[in-house]
Amino acid sequence: MPAPWSYEPAGRWAEHQVDSALLRGNPLGDPHTRPLWVYLPPGYDDDESRRYPSVYVIQGMTGQLDMWRNRTAFRRNFPELLDELFADQGCPPAVVVFVDCWTSYGGSQFLDSPGTGRYHSYLCSEVVPFVDAEYRTINAPAHRGIMGKSSGGYGAMVTPMLRPDLFGGLATHAGDALFELCYLPEFGPVARALRDHYGGAYERFWADFRSRPAGSGKDDDSLVNAYAMAACYSADADGTVRLPLDPATGMLIPEVWERWLRWDPVRMVPGHAEQLKSLRAIYVDAGRRDEYFLDLGAEAFRRALAGVGVTDVHFELFDAGHAMIEYRYPIALRYLTERLRPES
Repeated sequence: MPAPWSYEPAGRWAEHQVDSALLRGNPLGDPHTRPLWVYLPPGYDDDESRRYPSVYVIQGMTGQLDMWRNRTAFRRNFPELLDELFADQGCPPAVVVFVDCWTSYGGSQFLDSPGTGRYHSYLCSEVVPFVDAEYRTINAPAHRGIMGKSSGGYGAMVTPMLRPDLFGGLATHAGDALFELCYLPEFGPVARALRDHYGGAYERFWADFRSRPAGSGKDDDSLVNAYAMAACYSADADGTVRLPLDPATGMLIPEVWERWLRWDPVRMVPGHAEQLKSLRAIYVDAGRRDEYFLDLGAEAFRRALAGVGVTDVHFELFDAGHAMIEYRYPIALRYLTERLRPES
């Protein structure tokens, strides 16, 4: 393995700043100008008549675009893995687009919400047209896919359901699904932490969180995640974030929890059967030891798909937890490019 700082890509990277009209004035005051990375496969510059399928890559909760360059010891990061995939491993070429939908709560779930902003619309109505105008993509849903892990996997599941006119394929790695398993276990710790340290008030938590190094509190992850999800799934029209639990007891508030469940990909499937049947590629995987039980969510999603007659699905459970599964991403990317490439 060569020294990690010496890697020279075979393809070409382009970096952009997208000035988003849709994110301007968002409820959190987060930046409306967002970075966008576009990977062009080897040979892209050699034939100006050739057009390519495209795959959009979205990140998990707390992800921001420059984190893709992070590396774990002795392992390639995903930008390097995808370049090797196209350069040396015979993968059908594609334009790969890395999208930033970070918020100051950690993420957006790639949805439009009065609690965070119009991130679904940003992706679909601004980023996709920008890429199609700048690069030789095939501007058709049959040749456009989306992929991600965790919250990115969630976005990859729901975006084609909502916009099958744009996306014809998806790949989800341990995507948030079956909400009673992946979210409910955190509600007890959230209620205890609010009671013991913050007088039951999230406002006090956020003030404390932003006064010190993020993540230095033992309950930070659960508290941030629960609130961020509420901001995405159960914010009122005026931006008020409604928690699905009583912070004093942890007891569920049924009417708010039901708002969350309407966004569960497993429960969304029956209402979007025709959209899902139109897809050319569906890839689902997760680690068998996923700490958030997203392997069970993946299985539930697969069964929901089968229940509406969608059986052409690549499904796999593998021996891993939730983290450090970047080596799975090239497998899904190859699957998508093989399914979304133009017919010979």
